[in-house]
Amino acid sequence: MIQIPRPLLASLSVAVIALPGSAPPAAAASPAAAAPPRERFTNADVSYDFVRNQRGDRLRTFVTRPRGSSGKVPAIFFVGWLSCDSVEYAAGETDGFGAFLRRLIEQSGWATVRMDKPGVGESEGTRCDKADFLGEMEGYQAAFAAMQRYDFIDLDRVFVVGMSNGGGVGPLAARGRAVRGYVALGSWGRTWFEHMLDAERQRLVGQGKSPAEVTQAIKPLGELYLDYLIHGMTPGEVLARHPDWKPLWNDAPDGQYGRPAAFYQQLQGLNLGEIWSRVDVPVLVVRGGRDAIMSRADSEAIVDQVNAVHAGRARYLEVEGMTHGFMVNGKFHDALVPTVLEWMRDRLHGG
Repeated sequence: MIQIPRPLLASLSVAVIALPGSAPPAAAASPAAAAPPRERFTNADVSYDFVRNQRGDRLRTFVTRPRGSSGKVPAIFFVGWLSCDSVEYAAGETDGFGAFLRRLIEQSGWATVRMDKPGVGESEGTRCDKADFLGEMEGYQAAFAAMQRYDFIDLDRVFVVGMSNGGGVGPLAARGRAVRGYVALGSWGRTWFEHMLDAERQRLVGQGKSPAEVTQAIKPLGELYLDYLIHGMTPGEVLARHPDWKPLWNDAPDGQYGRPAAFYQQLQGLNLGEIWSRVDVPVLVVRGGRDAIMSRADSEAIVDQVNAVHAGRARYLEVEGMTHGFMVNGKFHDALVPTVLEWMRDRLHGG
């Protein structure tokens, strides 16, 4: 997405990022390309591994173990954002998402598992800007299953933490396996069609359009997204049929936000109401009051769907002044990691 901080890694309503290279290690042009800079932690050691999705793509995983630990420890499994950025932060806390990941690794005293999606970093497969959602989710499912390889991970004490787009689909990664709880940060729980109409309305308001102009524009945008997300057309195909709608579209003809049209059509095909209503473990949904990417309705939908079937299981927490990238007044919200950790520790102790 445009030249913005990586916290808008999940920028679901901003412009398109510059995509990282996606060549697999075997195609590296030099030893330097084959040995990228690595993360360093004070309180954890990192192991590098690969898993394969059902298409056979080798996907890089990053597994941390608390330094000096013995025996089995709880684990945090991360489900990442939308955009084509690595979950490896070798340069440190370069943005809010990196600060969140790195501080959880340093402060939790637990194991953690991350995965780079197809075509990102050392992960093989279709280039990320051409890869679909299903192949990506197959990778998360493989990475989750691969936790059994590590004798220091207590498989009875695993939490799934999803950020942005990943928070909405977190239960799919576990694929029915037992977890202690889910944390969804800046996420969505409705249809992608509903999310995008909200995002488009917010974009138009941000452009200074009058209420009448916003309403007038939303009508054809609704039809555009209907053809695009539900009827399976690319935005370019829709605009070819309706050239008068071209001023309303501000992205690529074959996709959006750096991902192909098929990615979002597959998101639209999900029934998150069904997915979340099957979750019968504690859920914490966190949203920033200044999140310009995911609306309050997007996040509250997760809570409502869980609690409609399993009353009291899910909790909604809104952090005043926090952005989608976990920033308050331009700085990472320091209380976020302790808040999430306290919630998870309480769940381990029956709270």
